[in-house]
Amino acid sequence: MTTSSQQPEGKYAAVNGINLYYEVHGTGEPLVMLHGGFGTFATMYSALAPALMETRQVIGVDLYGHGGTVLTERPMSFESMADDIAGLIEYLGFEQADVFGFSLGGAVALQTAIRHPERVSRLILISTPCKRAGWHPEMQEGMTSNSATFFRNTPIYGAYVSVAPKPDDFDRLVSEMNHTLGDDYDWSAQVAALKMPVLIISGDSDGLPPMHAVEFFNLLGGGLRDAGWDGANMVPSQLAILPGGTHYNINFRVDLLLPVLTPFLAGGKA
Repeated sequence: MTTSSQQPEGKYAAVNGINLYYEVHGTGEPLVMLHGGFGTFATMYSALAPALMETRQVIGVDLYGHGGTVLTERPMSFESMADDIAGLIEYLGFEQADVFGFSLGGAVALQTAIRHPERVSRLILISTPCKRAGWHPEMQEGMTSNSATFFRNTPIYGAYVSVAPKPDDFDRLVSEMNHTLGDDYDWSAQVAALKMPVLIISGDSDGLPPMHAVEFFNLLGGGLRDAGWDGANMVPSQLAILPGGTHYNINFRVDLLLPVLTPFLAGGKA
């Protein structure tokens, strides 16, 4: 992984009408990792990805308009970005892959599972609601209220221009993100129809309240009855609420994440 101010070394996949930047690290079963808004694979998973690379082939993606993937004339949407990921899995020659996403990347991962369930074997979502109203009200407001001028005074802008092939696209990226994150959505019905195992991870002080993560888990059939002495009533999906987890530190709490992620990715129970 590259965390320096130089352009990262990766590859490009011609999928869904764009050139999607990705990196491949490690060996084993494929695990596609999708970062949060205004981030990159290298920056948001600098702590967690190396541990996962020890047992998995980690495919780190820079989502549309982020990092090494430039904006085109195509409008930004969760759905089109999900089609990018399904296209990448096919491009790499995999029938299926585990797909992992945080925040914006979680929404894209979720839409990938909804739109292309045949491509997703297991789904891991961190800090990801199943509907826009699941975010705290202040989070919903913040997603559309910050301008490009505001971001120019934050590390987000410096990180963007250090790796973006077209740094002048930053203002347009902010505009596209405001539009995408401002659109209302409720994917509850589609979530309830998912068949693959889903791991929902949220912090107890996250951008969404723990009660929404529980609601999400309920849609998957989880938490609705006692498991039974032999676990016979458990569902394939799982829920983890991490103590001290916030929307800003949860990706870096490897000590809390790995004990939950490792057994789930191995097909077992935490």
